[in-house]
Amino acid sequence: MGAGKATTASKRRRRAVPWAVLGLWIALLALTAPFAAKLADVQHDRVTDYLPASADSTQVAKIQEQLPGGESTELVLVYHREGGLSGADRETAARQVEEIADKHELVGRTDVPEGVPSDDGTTLMYPLVSNEPGTDEELRDALVEDVRGIAHGQDARDGLSVEVGGTGALATDAGKVYDSLGGPLLYTTVAVVALLLVLIYRSPVLWLVPLVVAGVADYLSMGVAYGLNQTFGTTVSGQSSGVMTILVFGAGTDYALLLVSRYREELRRVERPYDAMTAALRGCGPAVLASSGTVAVGLLCLLAADLNSSRGMGPLGTVGVLCALIAMLTLLPAILVLLGRRVFWPLVPAFGSEPKQRRRNLFAAMGSSAGRRPLTVLATGAVLLGALALGTLNLPGPVKQEDSFVDKPEAVTAMETLARAYPQHGTQPIDVIAPGERADRALAAIRDTRGVESAEKGRTGDGWTEISVIARDAPQSAGETATIRALRTELEGSYVGGASAQQIDLEDTNSRDTKIVVPLVLVSVLLILIGLLRSLVAPLLLVAAVVAVWGAALGIGGLVFGPVLGFEGTDPGLGLLSFVFLVALGVDYGIFLMHRMREESLAGAEPVAAALTALRTTGSVIASAGLVLAATFAVLTNMGLVQLVELGFVIAVGVLLDTFLVRTYLVTSASVALRRKVWWPGALSREPGEGGRSGEPTEPPRQPERVAAP
Repeated sequence: MGAGKATTASKRRRRAVPWAVLGLWIALLALTAPFAAKLADVQHDRVTDYLPASADSTQVAKIQEQLPGGESTELVLVYHREGGLSGADRETAARQVEEIADKHELVGRTDVPEGVPSDDGTTLMYPLVSNEPGTDEELRDALVEDVRGIAHGQDARDGLSVEVGGTGALATDAGKVYDSLGGPLLYTTVAVVALLLVLIYRSPVLWLVPLVVAGVADYLSMGVAYGLNQTFGTTVSGQSSGVMTILVFGAGTDYALLLVSRYREELRRVERPYDAMTAALRGCGPAVLASSGTVAVGLLCLLAADLNSSRGMGPLGTVGVLCALIAMLTLLPAILVLLGRRVFWPLVPAFGSEPKQRRRNLFAAMGSSAGRRPLTVLATGAVLLGALALGTLNLPGPVKQEDSFVDKPEAVTAMETLARAYPQHGTQPIDVIAPGERADRALAAIRDTRGVESAEKGRTGDGWTEISVIARDAPQSAGETATIRALRTELEGSYVGGASAQQIDLEDTNSRDTKIVVPLVLVSVLLILIGLLRSLVAPLLLVAAVVAVWGAALGIGGLVFGPVLGFEGTDPGLGLLSFVFLVALGVDYGIFLMHRMREESLAGAEPVAAALTALRTTGSVIASAGLVLAATFAVLTNMGLVQLVELGFVIAVGVLLDTFLVRTYLVTSASVALRRKVWWPGALSREPGEGGRSGEPTEPPRQPERVAAP
């Protein structure tokens, strides 16, 4: 009778636990919903959200926000006619600029600004700076659109080109691109993941379950991200929130693939879905926890970066990964158990059945070749990765602001017109913020600085004075860079900012951040791997492999970005961000493979057999996961900003290299060649019977387990 009561209680627990988990998630989402809906309200793509925290240009932007009227909006009206401007063209330009001056407050002038003609007479440039009260993102965009409306109005004559550029117009055009990172990025990611899951599972129902759970995790991550912003002031930008969504769907689907594969395997051994899921979680749970922990810790290392965009991406990326982990280890199992075996229809894994063996198993064949000639395979792979890494020598230099768009907006075409018409002339201001009591001395020093064309005082307030400087050289040229550095050297107590100065600070800070964050990531990942695999050699092997993948992926980028895609430069942060993502995410697959290899070794398998069995059993799962993760990051290549396209390309290519070359061939070959030494100095590195021990306690090989129903 006691046994009967125990059986009844066990059945009740099996039914109650999944429903309880589902109920808890419903309650959690109800609590999260009000906060998730507010994330868009705190998402900003201001200059200060991407600049280095301690740089001169960041201080300028912050002080400008506090000056009367807030941050100024800098525009340039460009009037151009091939063959030369006519008198009527100049009258049209003057009339339009006068209308703009009547409607909007312009800095430092009480009358209509004067145009600057080009030497060849084809172009007329009007620099405009507005400091209207409350000039924030929305009002800046309204100002830009209003100016463009006037410039493109009825007064413009046939053949006269009128364009509105400048940093304000560039920010407005960039904002439109960042706005596309919301809905379109999410919808495209969902569609890509859905298609791949249908192809992988070949089931009309099963693909929908992990996709819905990933959507729930994404919604939860939005609420948590909003909470971080409100509590700690974490930066939320279009870039960081977009990457968070990609990580939720990419990493979350990877965890789902591993869990579902193990669950399907256990359903053939265990009759009840609840017990099969318990065994599956026990089997793959440590690997999933370790892999997510690796990604989370790697991303958190970005907190050591000085660049605001990188530092803000760390916490949001970590939130995405952890929300995906929690959902895939709790909500997904509960739903799968409640749906039972029928969720796998038409390929239902029957209790006691054997999986259908394909005549030719791709991963078994790959493992066989690696097992026969491990050193040859390893050397060939290393040479190939090294050759690909040489492509990094062909990477273009830092991307200029006007080259950061895939499709050139009006602000960029205006800059290009100016560059052609004024090849040796500055066309965008350098912003200097000087202490109010030293403003006159600073102005005199600026005008005496080599490379300065003109300088004029603007707004004053809160103890600071803004000075607008025009350099003699073109924007972001070597000459203008030298002028900016000279101003920073000469002007003690002042800050030098503006678009070109921001670019200088981005490059300098990314170089500094790379030297700090890269070692932190490597050490953190190594420590996690050592704790999981209880070895020094295996973790070093995995880390060396992902670093090689990173170099090869960047090298492929060098062969594609300029020659194929026509990009004029690379984002200064590409190397650091791609390293963090590829090392953290790439180690995931190494963990899946090596953890299974360790399981087989603990069960008594010889080293070579353990390595080949691990590849055969996890190869298809790793391949599927790699395809999904690569596809989700490849979604970024459809975005309108060069830096996002480059980041998505490098990570997608790196994941594919890692999945189909490094994990399958190179890591397996190295494990076969090293044999037990791969587990050194752990107990598994010792031969059976060595030192009176046979390694760690072993388990007998698992046999299909038949559990009778009560």
